[in-house]
Amino acid sequence: MRKLSNMKLTPIPTMMLPLASLLAMGLAQAATPTLPAAPLAMPELRISDRAVSADQQAYRVLQERIKKLNDGGVRVGDYYLSKAQCWLDVSFHEYTRNDRSAFPLQALQESAKIVAALEDGSTPNPGDATPLVNDATRLRDDLWHSFTQLRQSPGFACAAQKVACGEVELVHAGNEYKQQGWRHANPYVQLAEDAQAAAQSAAAACPADKPKPEPQPDILPPRIEHERITLDMDALFRFDKAGAADMLPQGIDKIRELAARLKQGYVQIDTLSVTGHTDRLGTDSYNQALSERRALTVKQLLREQGIANVISAYGKGKAEPLVSCEKVAPRAALIACLQPNRRVEIELTGIKSARKD
Repeated sequence: MRKLSNMKLTPIPTMMLPLASLLAMGLAQAATPTLPAAPLAMPELRISDRAVSADQQAYRVLQERIKKLNDGGVRVGDYYLSKAQCWLDVSFHEYTRNDRSAFPLQALQESAKIVAALEDGSTPNPGDATPLVNDATRLRDDLWHSFTQLRQSPGFACAAQKVACGEVELVHAGNEYKQQGWRHANPYVQLAEDAQAAAQSAAAACPADKPKPEPQPDILPPRIEHERITLDMDALFRFDKAGAADMLPQGIDKIRELAARLKQGYVQIDTLSVTGHTDRLGTDSYNQALSERRALTVKQLLREQGIANVISAYGKGKAEPLVSCEKVAPRAALIACLQPNRRVEIELTGIKSARKD
């Protein structure tokens, strides 16, 4: 968790506003080249139910606007829509990790500017640029150069989503590096590397030079599906463990079954994320680290089972419980009651295999 420095705070009204209010102020100026930086709610307000609820509503509203654009025909793999989604994702990721810097708000504003341009058809779209929000450090010039080359390649249409999210993850990594060093930036650099490799493969295989066949009037276009799969952490890992060597035999079987199901059930997977969750027992930092390690282990095992897509792995610690189990005792009963909170959530979007009669 990042700590606030011992700076003197000037008591201006906007410093007491939650993200939702600040976002509303920022979106009103979305068409301007730059937006004034504004802090998130102060810690004592940000942990209140009212402030957190307002902030989460801001995320929900913007997510619904992205969905509406997709419902209107903008492809999930569209460069701008992908970039808007990835900016929203990294903003929410850092917000749930209690990032007190300007990064969550500024990343969310980038998403909102792209969405606004898609909605009204204005050009150029702000998504053409990838600003280093919150003065993030520019890491890996080789990856930036590669993404620029891919955007100019004939196969860019097939690689647009990977390029967009790879660029955003580089900014995410640069923000983590500036604030907390390489160890915290490393996972997001890895995501950018994975995205670059996948984008190169997709661009090389893209039939950009072939004329597209006319769609048949009696054939519906494939529908992008969204699916969430929840796995019981207690059935995967030994108690308080997180490595591949700590997987239970039935846990290995569950990962194999999941990988087989994904390969058989989908002809195309566009996004796949693994998120670890813990119960409330233990410190925040310990649970955050444990959830991240378990998510990374599941990601690696899925890769070993042949899931070659870019997989995002996150840990949310105890931030999103499903049950509270207040006043449950003794400890053994409390541990059992909190079991639903100890989970791995796998979310993916893609095109499912056609069903046969």
